[in-house]
Amino acid sequence: MAAYDDRDGKIWMDGKLVEWRDANVHILTHGLHYASSVFEGERAYNGKIFESRKHSERLHFSAGQLDFEIPFTVDEIEAAKLEVLQANGFTDAYVRAVAWRASGEDMGVAAARNPVRLAIAAWEWGAYYGDAKMKGAKLDISKWKRPSPETIPSHAKAAGLYMICTLSKHAAEAKGCSDAMMFDYRGYVAEATGANIFFVKDGEVHTPDPDCFLNGITRQTVIGMLRDRQVKVHERHIMPEELESFEQCWLTGTAAEVTPVGQIGDYNFEVGALTRDIAEGYETLVRQ
Repeated sequence: MAAYDDRDGKIWMDGKLVEWRDANVHILTHGLHYASSVFEGERAYNGKIFESRKHSERLHFSAGQLDFEIPFTVDEIEAAKLEVLQANGFTDAYVRAVAWRASGEDMGVAAARNPVRLAIAAWEWGAYYGDAKMKGAKLDISKWKRPSPETIPSHAKAAGLYMICTLSKHAAEAKGCSDAMMFDYRGYVAEATGANIFFVKDGEVHTPDPDCFLNGITRQTVIGMLRDRQVKVHERHIMPEELESFEQCWLTGTAAEVTPVGQIGDYNFEVGALTRDIAEGYETLVRQ
């Protein structure tokens, strides 16, 4: 596959479509130096972006958490995403909207005088974890922890929050794993580097309380699916020693969709009936 900066196609930037290779920013863009950037990852199925408006609304929320305002309304963002899909001829695709503080009068930590820009790109992207979606992903346990909400805007989908996720995923891949599970600053089970996590025990589901990390849109969708199936869901703090007692495990996220987990560190899980049912049910739901 071609590098992401060297492809044919169109990207929406600041209100208009531009050629893919021309979608550039200046080297002194504030977001590049100080991570003043927020983004959304979304998937289109059969030409329709799943939970599109929720993503656009969250983009605005995240920007507010980083003390800037996106100069386009939710409705304008919604129209732009569809324009990008149509311009590139995509029906099934990943959609990335990103807003950032651009280059301007400020080039220190403060950047209130700099303009805010918005871009939307889309590309065709298969299963995030490859064949792990069928066999079960293998996860490392990260040495990095999700930080306290007192130190970061933990409920924003902000670029800077992913730095330790990149480090964790690189370390995991070096060990032959697909991803890494992270604990939070208190030592509770938190999430994977870009996906929420669920466990099954005795027919009931347990998932970490997202009180210091992103409460994913896919996570919320899957909890709704489980409750529709009359499956009891416990959103709570999960201790590391509990991993040994869980029977099944899966990850959720826009990119990950619903991906079974077969192993986390030394702990093994079966790709069981409930995991498969939720994975298949989600696949059906997003294509309705």
